[in-house]
Amino acid sequence: MKPTTHDHHASLAIIDTREWQNRFDLRTGDKSGEQGPLVEMMQQVLSRHHYPGDLHADSNRWVTDIALDLAAGYQPRFTFLTYAQQYFASRVGPMDVAERRRMMAELFREVERFLGESGCMPVIVGRGGVTSLNGIIDLSMLDGIGISTHWSARYAGLHEPSGADLKRLREEPGLDRIVTRSEFLELFDGSPGDGRLLPDYLLVARRGYAFRALGCTMRKPVMIPDAADHIPLSSPLGTAADITAIRGLVERGLQQGHRVALIVLEGVGSDDFLLPFTPCGNNRAWFCYEPGDAQFLAITTGQHRIFDYPPGYLFHDEDTREKEYPLSGYFKKIPAGTIGAEFSGRSIAVGNKSMAMHMVAGADLCVECFARNYYNQGTLGVIHRQDKP
Repeated sequence: MKPTTHDHHASLAIIDTREWQNRFDLRTGDKSGEQGPLVEMMQQVLSRHHYPGDLHADSNRWVTDIALDLAAGYQPRFTFLTYAQQYFASRVGPMDVAERRRMMAELFREVERFLGESGCMPVIVGRGGVTSLNGIIDLSMLDGIGISTHWSARYAGLHEPSGADLKRLREEPGLDRIVTRSEFLELFDGSPGDGRLLPDYLLVARRGYAFRALGCTMRKPVMIPDAADHIPLSSPLGTAADITAIRGLVERGLQQGHRVALIVLEGVGSDDFLLPFTPCGNNRAWFCYEPGDAQFLAITTGQHRIFDYPPGYLFHDEDTREKEYPLSGYFKKIPAGTIGAEFSGRSIAVGNKSMAMHMVAGADLCVECFARNYYNQGTLGVIHRQDKP
């Protein structure tokens, strides 16, 4: 693969709210008047496919429809898809076994529809299942600051705790372990510089427990991510011992001349996976990845990127008025070293997981829902590259 960068062109964002479309410079958030064939194509795709909402039954169908429409216009060799409706639905409401089975069957029908119509060679990975919320670990009464970041359930950061805080937490029945900053750095072979954002202590909950802390989402979940040791992987291109080896499968397919689709299924573990699969390691020692940006980046870069936005970091300290990439949530820059960023061929990314799609894959053209905490604000299209033959 010939390394390329995003510096050829300022990344352009297009927001479609049904009533209007606007163009913005992705990095600055300033309005843009940029035009061109790809801009026009993206605007037309967005206007044809309005996002139905995170919890709507057609949310996954929307992913397939947009991906097929973009693929028809752009002819990518690498496609990155994320289907998330089943994860959102299972988080907020109780669901019986029959309902869950029906939901998974519909999900896999959408995956098959995309593969059947696109002719892509698939690499399909479930990000891990969900489990019932059995208890809450309340960090709001501590002397120090407890932070649970960005949809995390199993991990929280503890900053400047008192001795009484640590004593109380050691007696907390829902807590699995308390990890020091240096222990966490050592686990991922981090340098002292990598520890800049790390909390003083990382708190790890037992299965089925979640934290009440700064940064928690507004709605109390019914189900939470399982953060399993292994996640399911299915591909004719082979197997991967752990998630950092998935990128190698994708590259193998591209080098063999295939069009390859890396398809990521949110909230899907081994119990829900409806295709033959092999288990893929989702952990390093005791640390198991939750379905957050670090897991995405481990898949798309082939490296453990846990220190980019580590669990429990003081993210509100980073959120200054001058922050670049204002449409990209907590992401401060476009991650380097992703499959799309280093692939010389054409690429697209589509998904109903907001903020992630235009950041974690490095694809030329990206479309995602523009939703926050289940509130549908429209659709976001991002054009990173317009210069590929």
